[in-house]
Amino acid sequence: MGQGRRMKKQGIPPPLDESLVTRKRKYAPAAPVEEQEKKRRTGAKAPKKAPAVKPANGSGTKSRSKLSKIVALPQPSDNEISSDEKSDEDDVDDPDVMEDELDGVNDEFAESGSDIVDSDTEVRKAGMWSDDEDEDDIEEKLTAANIEGLSRKLDMQRAIEEAEAQAEMEEAAMQTNIAGDKPEVLDDEDEDGRPITNLAAQDLQLLRTRLSDTIRVLDDFKNVAEEGRSRAEYRARMLKDICAYYGYSEYLADKLMDLFTPKEAFAFFEANETPRPVVIRTNTLRTHRRELAQSLINRGVQLEPIGKWSKVGLQIFESNVPLGATPEYLAGHYILQAASSFLPVMALSPQENERVLDMAAAPGGKTTHIAALMKNTGCIFANDSNKQRAKGLIGNIHRLGVKNTIVCNYSALEFPKVIGGFDRILLDAPCSGTGVIAKDASVKTNKTEVDFMKLPHLQKQLILAAIDSVDHASKTGGYIVYSTCSVTVEENEQVVQYALNKRPNVKLVETGLAFGKEGFTRFMGKIFHPSMRLTRRYYPHTYNVDGFFVAKLKKIGPTPPNAIGANGVANANGKQASDKQSEEAIDKTPIVEGGQQDSDFGGWDEEEDQKYMERAERAQLRRKGKNPKTMFGKVKESQNGAEKSSEKKN
Repeated sequence: MGQGRRMKKQGIPPPLDESLVTRKRKYAPAAPVEEQEKKRRTGAKAPKKAPAVKPANGSGTKSRSKLSKIVALPQPSDNEISSDEKSDEDDVDDPDVMEDELDGVNDEFAESGSDIVDSDTEVRKAGMWSDDEDEDDIEEKLTAANIEGLSRKLDMQRAIEEAEAQAEMEEAAMQTNIAGDKPEVLDDEDEDGRPITNLAAQDLQLLRTRLSDTIRVLDDFKNVAEEGRSRAEYRARMLKDICAYYGYSEYLADKLMDLFTPKEAFAFFEANETPRPVVIRTNTLRTHRRELAQSLINRGVQLEPIGKWSKVGLQIFESNVPLGATPEYLAGHYILQAASSFLPVMALSPQENERVLDMAAAPGGKTTHIAALMKNTGCIFANDSNKQRAKGLIGNIHRLGVKNTIVCNYSALEFPKVIGGFDRILLDAPCSGTGVIAKDASVKTNKTEVDFMKLPHLQKQLILAAIDSVDHASKTGGYIVYSTCSVTVEENEQVVQYALNKRPNVKLVETGLAFGKEGFTRFMGKIFHPSMRLTRRYYPHTYNVDGFFVAKLKKIGPTPPNAIGANGVANANGKQASDKQSEEAIDKTPIVEGGQQDSDFGGWDEEEDQKYMERAERAQLRRKGKNPKTMFGKVKESQNGAEKSSEKKN
C-alpha cells in the first residue's frame, strides 16, 4: 500500500471559481430559523476539518473532489499536521466521522445562503463583473408585464446621465475661460506691463494668444466683447497682430481679411505658412499611373493617388531620390506640377482633333496636359510673351513626347489679328499670386495698390482678346477658360463680370469640376451676375491646394461691332463712341478702277512711294558719275512743258 495523500503537504489552494456559486443570497430560499440553529449546533460538533486521505473504496474521493471545487480550505502548517497525525489516523477509517465532517461543511454553505453545487451538473456561468450581474438580473426580471416600466426607467437613467455630463462640461468651460470670459485684447501690453512686439520669441507667443482671443471675441461679439468696445476696434487689432505675426503688409492683409470670416481668415494665413504637398502628373502619352507608381515605389518613393477627382495625379510624401533626376522623369513619364494646375485643363476638357490655344503657356505643364487629353491629335498653339520662359516650354514639350504643339512668341493681345478661329482657349492670366504665398513669401510685402490696378486692367484686355479669338460656330467647342492663382475679387469675379458686360455674346457655364467653392455674387457692396456662382474658388486651408480661381465661358455668337461699354452703361458721349466704333469697322482699303485691287495689300500709296523712288534714282545717278540735280531739272522741265501743252489743248 503506497503513501497516503495525508502525508503530503498541501500546495497553494486553487482560486475560487465564481461560476460554482449559483445565486445571490437574496434569491436563496429562506430557511426556517429552527433548522439554521440546528445546523449550527451540528456544525459545532465537528470542529475538525476534512482530512485529505484517500479511502480504499473511492467514495470519499468523489466527495472530497466536490468540496475542493467549491471552496479552498485553509492549509494547515507542518506543526499542525505532525500533532494531529495520530488523531487523524484514528478517524480516517470511521465512516461516521467522515459523514459528520461533510455535514459540517454543508452547514457552513447553508448558513451563508448558498447551495452545494455538484461539478458534474451544468450550471449557468454567472457574470464576473457587477455590470454583467445587473444585466443578468434585468434579463431575468424582464417580462411582458414590466417591459414598459423598465424601458421608462432606462430612459430616465439616460436623461440623468446626460444632464450630469452637460453640467460637467459647463463647469469645465467656466474653469478654462471658454464661456463667459471677456478677454482684454485691446491693450498693447502684457500682464507685466511690457509692450508686445514681434521682436522676441516670447512676444510672438503672446501675440498668437492675443490673436486667438481676438478671433474668439469676433466670432461671439455679443456675449464676449468688452463693454464700450466696437467691432471695428477688434478687427483693427486682429489686422495689426496678423501683420506683426505673419509679416504681411497692412494693405494686403486687409484685402485678404475681407474675403473670409475671422476664424477662416486665421486658417488661411496659417495655411500659407506651410508648403503644399509635392504632386506629380503622370504623362499618359508614355505610361500609366499604376506603372509609374510601381516604378517609383521600387526606388523608395512613398506616394499615393492625389484623390478621386484626378486620374493622373500622385502625391509624394517622402523620396530617397531627387524627383527631378529619376530615369522616369528624364524619360518623360511624369512632370512636377501643382495639383491646382490640373483644374483649368480639366475644366477646358479639350477633345481630340480640335484647335486649341494656350495664351500663357510657359513652363508647359498645362500645355502638355492638354496634349495628353487630346492624345497628340489636333493642333495646340502654345504662346508665351516671354522668350526666355518659352525655352523651358520647348524643353518640356520635347521631353514629354508632345507632337501636336506649335510654340509661338506673341503678345497675347495680338492673337485676334495674328490668328483666330480656335475651338477652345485656355487663359491662365498673369496675376498677383496671392494664392501661392506658400511658394513665394515675397508676395506678402511687394504687392501694393498699384499692382491691383494694373493687373486687372491687363487681365480684362486678355480675356476680351481670348473671346474674340474663339470660333463661336465650332461644332465641339467655343469655350474659354479663365483662371488665376489669386484669391482677390478684383482679379477674378470683376474681370469675368467685365467680360460679360463688354461681350454680350458669351455666358458662364458649369466648369465640370467635382469640388470647389462657388464664386461671389455679392462682395463689399458690389453685385455680380447670378451666374457667377458657376465659377469655382479654391483655398489652401480648405482643400490643401494653392489658391485658385476657375471660370468657364461659352461664346454663343459673333462679337457685335457696337458692343456695350463696361458695366453695361453707355458713355456720356454715346454718339462719339458709336461713331468711333463704326469708323473702326469700316474697311479703308483703297478701291481701284474696275473694282479690282492691285495686290493683296490694298494697292500702293503713290505720294509716299514717290519719295523713296526719287531717292533711289539719285543714288543710282551718283554711282554712274552724273549730277542728279541736272538730270532731275530736265525731267521737271519736260514734265512742266507737257502739262502746259495739255492745258492749251483743253
